Amino acid sequence: MRTDTGQIVQLADYRPTDFVLERVDLTFELDPQNTKVEARLIFHRREGADKAAPLVLDGDELTLSSLLLDQIEMPTEQYDATPEKLTIRDLPEEAPFEICVTNYINPESNTQLMGLYRTNGVYCTQCEAEGFRRITYFPDRPDVLAPYTITIIAAKEGNTFLLSNGNFLGGGNYDEGRHFAAWFDPHPKPSYLFALVAGDLGVVEDSFTTMSGREVALKIYVEHGKEPRAAYAMDALKRSMKWDEERFGREYDLDIFMIVAVSDFNMGAMENKGLNVFNDKYVLADPETATDADYSNIERIIAHEYFHNWTGNRITCRDWFQLCLKEGFTVYRDQEFSSDMRSRAVKRIADVRHLKSEQFPEDGGPLAHPPRPDRYREINNFYTTTVYEKGAEITGMIATILGEEGFRKGTDLYFERHDGDAATVEDFVKCFEDASGRDLTQFFLWYVQAGTPLVSASTSYDTATATFTLSLEQTVAPTPGQNLKKPLHIPLSTALILDNGQIATPAKVEGGEFRDGILHLTERSQSFTFSGISSRPVLSLNRGFSAPINLHLEQSSDDLIQIARHETDLFSRWQALTALALPNLIAATQAVRAGNEVSVDPAFISTLIEIAGNDEFEPAFRAQALALPSEADVAREMGKDNDPDAIHKARNGIMRAVAKAGIETFKSLFSTYEEKGEYSPDAESAGRRSLRNIAMSYLSYAEETPDRAAQTFVNASNMTDMAHSLSVLTQRFPDSAEASDALAAFETRFADNALVMDKWFALQAAIPGDGALARITSLMASTHFIATNPNRVRSLIGTFAFGNPTGFNRADGKAYDFLAEQIVAIDKRNPQLAARILTSMRSWRSLEAVRADHAREALSKIERSAGLSTDVRDIVERMLKG
Repeated sequence: MRTDTGQIVQLADYRPTDFVLERVDLTFELDPQNTKVEARLIFHRREGADKAAPLVLDGDELTLSSLLLDQIEMPTEQYDATPEKLTIRDLPEEAPFEICVTNYINPESNTQLMGLYRTNGVYCTQCEAEGFRRITYFPDRPDVLAPYTITIIAAKEGNTFLLSNGNFLGGGNYDEGRHFAAWFDPHPKPSYLFALVAGDLGVVEDSFTTMSGREVALKIYVEHGKEPRAAYAMDALKRSMKWDEERFGREYDLDIFMIVAVSDFNMGAMENKGLNVFNDKYVLADPETATDADYSNIERIIAHEYFHNWTGNRITCRDWFQLCLKEGFTVYRDQEFSSDMRSRAVKRIADVRHLKSEQFPEDGGPLAHPPRPDRYREINNFYTTTVYEKGAEITGMIATILGEEGFRKGTDLYFERHDGDAATVEDFVKCFEDASGRDLTQFFLWYVQAGTPLVSASTSYDTATATFTLSLEQTVAPTPGQNLKKPLHIPLSTALILDNGQIATPAKVEGGEFRDGILHLTERSQSFTFSGISSRPVLSLNRGFSAPINLHLEQSSDDLIQIARHETDLFSRWQALTALALPNLIAATQAVRAGNEVSVDPAFISTLIEIAGNDEFEPAFRAQALALPSEADVAREMGKDNDPDAIHKARNGIMRAVAKAGIETFKSLFSTYEEKGEYSPDAESAGRRSLRNIAMSYLSYAEETPDRAAQTFVNASNMTDMAHSLSVLTQRFPDSAEASDALAAFETRFADNALVMDKWFALQAAIPGDGALARITSLMASTHFIATNPNRVRSLIGTFAFGNPTGFNRADGKAYDFLAEQIVAIDKRNPQLAARILTSMRSWRSLEAVRADHAREALSKIERSAGLSTDVRDIVERMLKG
């Protein structure tokens, strides 16, 4: 584990390697504790490179065993080898040469889960971002591309399958008790896309015929006995392949596509060429063990990793500063896929909820960074919602600006021009400029400026001239390292709603570009005048969340209700309901802190209940409408001096008020949408369950009894209903016998199912109040708690820190101290996991003073700890400095 302070890597320092890698031949002789790795690498010196430059290969905790140059042992004075670097001098100036590096590694002791490791008897790799250097000495950077030939040798016992990237060349017996398999990947790739898996696994097989008529073998490998639970993942894969052909014209390019599901994995999944490795929670599903959300996530992540075949693999990143090039574009693609598979409006609402709850706080705190940063200390810490989700929003804005046809021309040009390249964000944007003829120079600022823009809007209507004026001003607050911000090109989808509920069609718009309903804000301050507007309209701005901004627009409750009732864009209806809810939640929080009663605007309640009972809307949309802004949303809107206990009490008060006013509606919904017949994970069925379950949540406030949730738990025929009813019991009635009995029954039934037990831990970790910390420490002593399993640690400690505002933010600061101790302990075995959980404290400065002081001290304790990894030290220092 790297424990140095880490050197700052800067984009401005980028330069190509002195040597070009032509070919990679790797041979693995697998052994749990002593795996032999032999790497044969053919290089030639890059034209124009210094002829005296040494070849420098990266390493991480490696020990060199032997080194050959053109099959001759190299004298020790010609090279220097340390665990982190191999430097080779006096190499041929012009002719290609072969370096053969041999070293040994211990997969079984690799608790970092980076490089080659062994988990539950299965050998597995994770090489992004810089894990390959833990396997062998190598130029471990994304702009070094080469074809790979892989030979894997292993004991037959326990290693039925020997898998790697590319197409299978063949295999057979090797010597007594061992066998081998060889693979060849003809598509040049960087080392971070290398994959190897070996073990005794079950397999689900199918095939897909591409648009050109080629048949591709599809295989999903899982633990024995879990094959039936991979059926939905296989279906999602086939739908992804077909969708990518139809939507983007992208055809798969190998003879085989494989997915392997493992239980110990730092990430959700990894797009290694032709051999995707997945966290098994994003592969395995059946009605008894997986929720609707699990099915949706499986569909989305299977698609995401498959789509990387072109947006990440065939075209990769020149350097890690370009990470949003592959991730932002691919997230956009998976969001579009899910929108086409399910409800576009509901998917958009869910994506924006996630963006605001995760990325907006990141953009507004000490960890803020541009989607394309210009420096980093530890690249693992830049796998963030800014790179992924904000990167997707930027891609979406390009699609909005250019329109469907222009965007498709740009993507076609990108795939044609850069196939086989290690590209940059500039390359990506240039393709859209060249395909459309539009100058995107100002728009490019979205990639290099951190922070969430605030757009302030004001309006006026002139009856005499029938004109409506919209004045806009954009600002971005300073972020670490960026005090001054330039105006962005912000595309705002805009509609003017008339008294009769119709969308106005202006005769003319002056003051800037307005085309196809999109208003283009390009100046710091800008006014637009809409002519031919027959009556005072209600402004609906940033429809569909066309730009990832905060919007300040003072609108009356009547105007917001007009939008909620008449907007043709369902996302904007939901956005109006949110705009109605937030002032009520903030006012209620202030009332609680002042010792006053919580009051709620009756118009808001009646509008919410009206939409809940309106069968013209799909159930999934109504469920989203009923889901009030979260406690974290309220804290973000309030900005400073947050009291999590007051927010929690205020939100409960508003839930209770809505529930009592709408009790008959919620009873009707609960009854009408009762699960009947066989479970199906399709979007319509999931929407019905979602609406029924949120009705049950409201009824728990109106009836003030656990009886309904307890009975639902007993009668549940699927995990969605079971988990939700258990959540209601533990959140609303945590000390009740019903909650205790349900938790015990859940544990007994699913004790042998690790993924379901993760839910059991997470549900209890989210129980609010000061008793949460004692509950967490007790659960850590459970025989079910496995400290080395990332999923289990995330489900308990991660849920507590990220998802339990009152329990984690105790006024006495004891939970912060607990987390500090856990971060230091986790860091010793898995730095990536520790760093990601630590980001739960990114908004500590927004807390009221007493809590903020406790949080600062806990972070300082982490900072003072000896032997911190670069991952954790980078995060904690940025949080304290920012």
